[in-house]
Amino acid sequence: NDLYEADDPRRSSAFGVFYVGINVGGFLAPLICGSLGELYGWHWGFGAAGVGMCLGLLFYTLGARHLPPDRRNRAVESEPDGDRGRARSRLLALAIVILAITILRSAYEQVGNTVALWIDTGVDRTAGSFSIPMTWFQSLNPLLVFVLTPLLLRRWRRIETDGKMEMTAVRMAWGAAIIGLSYSLLAAVTWVVGGEAHWLWLLLFFLVLTLGELFVLPTGLGLFARLAPPRLGATTVATWFLATFAGSLAAGQVGRLWSRLDQPALFFALLALLAFVAGLVLLASARLVARAEAA
Repeated sequence: NDLYEADDPRRSSAFGVFYVGINVGGFLAPLICGSLGELYGWHWGFGAAGVGMCLGLLFYTLGARHLPPDRRNRAVESEPDGDRGRARSRLLALAIVILAITILRSAYEQVGNTVALWIDTGVDRTAGSFSIPMTWFQSLNPLLVFVLTPLLLRRWRRIETDGKMEMTAVRMAWGAAIIGLSYSLLAAVTWVVGGEAHWLWLLLFFLVLTLGELFVLPTGLGLFARLAPPRLGATTVATWFLATFAGSLAAGQVGRLWSRLDQPALFFALLALLAFVAGLVLLASARLVARAEAA
């Protein structure tokens, strides 16, 4: 939050760049840890994950000198209490977004849960004489984050330069709808194919899913940073990750239906429905969120 001033035009794009950084680990982990786990045993895979976490902490420690100084004390001394009505409207807007993100993530998080089970048993993973490890497909999502993020940031920057500002919640609603389309694609494929689907369908699924994800997740993180009340910036941003936590819990409950439904197509259709519902909630809250941002 302190890397840029509040009116710096680079501030919105910075969250997209930050999201790319998060996905570096998401790209490497399935390739390294997944390969070790599938080929040599999962104790090697989890051991490699521990090494990766230590390396991440080391890089953070070495790079800490490049971060701006802590402005916490100065903010406490200089910032007024602010208008309580404005704070309440912002908190209400954030609460509705949290609800929508929790619903959305209950579907989105199935990528590492039931979708992975389907990849393992319901997808033809052969490429010639080579069988693609199931865990490698988990690297497609972060790889596509690397590819698509610069394109989207360039597009959104051009829109802002032209003065055609798009409401934040509307952009996020479009992302939820795109995620719903990705699961609709899986529902159609599993319904039509019946048996094992070709792995090329997974490429298309992850392409659509990742496109929708980039409309929602970095945008939502930036929204929480902008609407943070004075002196509560870190706490408000942490609340965004609390929504991620709640969505993961909900995803676990939704995932239990995988073994209860006879057809994978029905389960993927349910995930599409959840994503569309989240999009409707975001769309309905668009004006409230816009007023909170303008306040």
